[in-house]
Amino acid sequence: MHLGFVSAILADLTLEQVLAFAAEEGFACVELMCWPPGTSNRRYAGITHVDVSQFTDEQAHHVRDLVKVHNVAISALGYYPNPLEADADGRAVVAGHLKKVIRAAPMVGVNTVNTFIGRDHARSVDDNWNLMRDIWPGILKAAEHAGVRVGIEHCPMLFSKDEWPGGKNLPVSPALWRKLFTEFPTKSLGLNFDPSHLVWQFIDDARAIREFGGRIVHVHAKDTRIDHDKLYDHGILGLGWHTPKLPGLGDVDWGRFFSALSDTGYDGPVCIEVEDRAYEGSLEDRKRALRQSKRYLEQFMS
Repeated sequence: MHLGFVSAILADLTLEQVLAFAAEEGFACVELMCWPPGTSNRRYAGITHVDVSQFTDEQAHHVRDLVKVHNVAISALGYYPNPLEADADGRAVVAGHLKKVIRAAPMVGVNTVNTFIGRDHARSVDDNWNLMRDIWPGILKAAEHAGVRVGIEHCPMLFSKDEWPGGKNLPVSPALWRKLFTEFPTKSLGLNFDPSHLVWQFIDDARAIREFGGRIVHVHAKDTRIDHDKLYDHGILGLGWHTPKLPGLGDVDWGRFFSALSDTGYDGPVCIEVEDRAYEGSLEDRKRALRQSKRYLEQFMS
């Protein structure tokens, strides 16, 4: 396995600065964010370390040169919008940019693109499934043509009343993963596996790894702390009783997690994803979060 991090936490650094930091700290890889340039109203979104909007061979060559100079691999290109948002024009824009990210990946020597399936949170699972059947075949066709694996992150995207009641991402559990891979059996579709999203759903992450190990194309290392007092007060239908934390500071059993990963033979990237608000005060705090997470996770990885 290869330890890296998700570049979103270093939004104020350039691509070269991100790779230089990764090299200095001994990281093997980085997942690079590829949002279209502009603003976003969601934390950790709207970040552009590789702008694929009008991606040229010259730009791709520049990225490959930086990777070579710093000797840090790109684990994947990342773009995490909502491809099934309620607005039809918005869905078209998102799908169009996701296809650009997919086409850019092999140009910079990468075969994995990470994203969400998305969901219209006001619709049922069945209604969203029909919407997915309209949007996703074209995206997966582009991935197959480019020789790219699309890693679906399974975060429910349910953190506030703005996402209630369904959340803004559809395949969030093993039952829905089975249905997804039956619907789209292509090997171009896999999982970007993150245990932090399972621990607060009370889903056994190690069991999920053993069942779906052959579908895991990328791994995020993020933890979640469950606030049992808030859970007692509000129950599982309430909000705000689980909090993203650095690896080792939450409720994920990392020894069991890595034991399951190794049992499946997974040997790909494991990228630290920092969303811990306790480490957001400054750029140095965010760098410290990556260093601290790296030290903790190295005990499980050779």
